[in-house]
Amino acid sequence: MKRFEYLEARNLRQAVSLLQRHGDDARIVAGSTDFLVRWRQGVWNPDYVVNIQRVPGLGRITYSSRNGLRIGALVTVRTLEQHPAVRRHYPALAAAAASFAGVQVRNLATVGGNICNASPSGDTIPALLVFDAQCRVVGPDGERFVALDKYFTGPGRTVLQNGEILAEIQVPKPARNTGSHYIKHSPRGAMDIATVGVASLVSLDGKSGPCSEARIALGAVAPTPVRAYAAEDLLRGKQIDGQLMAQAASSAQSGVTPIDDIRGSAAHRKEMVGVLTRRTLEQALNSAAQGPMTFEEQRRLTVQAAF
Repeated sequence: MKRFEYLEARNLRQAVSLLQRHGDDARIVAGSTDFLVRWRQGVWNPDYVVNIQRVPGLGRITYSSRNGLRIGALVTVRTLEQHPAVRRHYPALAAAAASFAGVQVRNLATVGGNICNASPSGDTIPALLVFDAQCRVVGPDGERFVALDKYFTGPGRTVLQNGEILAEIQVPKPARNTGSHYIKHSPRGAMDIATVGVASLVSLDGKSGPCSEARIALGAVAPTPVRAYAAEDLLRGKQIDGQLMAQAASSAQSGVTPIDDIRGSAAHRKEMVGVLTRRTLEQALNSAAQGPMTFEEQRRLTVQAAF
C-alpha cells in the first residue's frame, strides 16, 4: 500500500483550493467505504487524500413542494433510505438506497461518493436518473449545474474538472399521478454489487389517462449508467398496457452492451434488463394509477414478484 499525505478541508473553498493545488495526485474522501478497499488493493494510489467530512452544509437533506429534494453530497445512503420525504415521494430512490450493501456500510457511504465513483453499477444512480436529478458542482470559477445523465464520461470518470467538487444533488418534485420503482439483481442481494439495476418512472395524465412521462434507467449494463430513451419514447402519450410494456422492455434490452464478468454473463444481463424493466414499469404504473404506495408496500410487492 502506498503512503499518502492526509489533508482535511474545513470549508468548500479550502477543499477546492486543495484539489486545485494537487490535481490528479489528490483524491477526495468522505465515507471512505470505496477508497479504503481500492487503496488496499492498489487500484487507487493518491499522494494526497482530502477529507471533506467536516465541510459544513454538505450533510443536509431537505424537501419542499416548491424546490423538491435537495441532497448534500455528504448525506449518507442510510439517511437517504430512511428520510420520510424520500420514501413518500421518491420510492424508487428509497428502494435503491435500501439495496445498497449492508446497514453498516450505508451508515458511512455517502450519496455524493456513490455518484462520483462513477461505477456503472452504482445503486443510487439509476433511481436518481429517472427523477431527472442534476448536480450542483462547485469549483475555482464558482458553481455550475450538470444534469446527471451528462455527468458520467466512462467507468470511474465524470465531467468534474481540476478543483471541482460535487456539492449537492437536486431532484425536482415528481408530477401528480407518478409512480416509480427500482429493482437490483445480484448474486447476494444487497451485499453484492449489482449484476443489473433498473429504475422506472411513469406519470399519467389523470389516474387512468395516458402516459405523460416515462423514464427508464439501467445500471451495470453499459460503461456508465444509462437512460433507455428509445424505450421511454414508446410509452409517452399512450395508454400503457402489458403489450406496450413488453415492447418497451424489449427496446431497453436491445439498447444495452453488457459484459461478461464474475457476477454474470452478458447474455444473462441482457435477459435481466428485459425482465426487470417490465417489472419496474408494472410497479410504477400501478403506483401512478392507484396513488402513492408506501416504501414498505412496494418492497412487499417486489418480494412477491420474485417468487
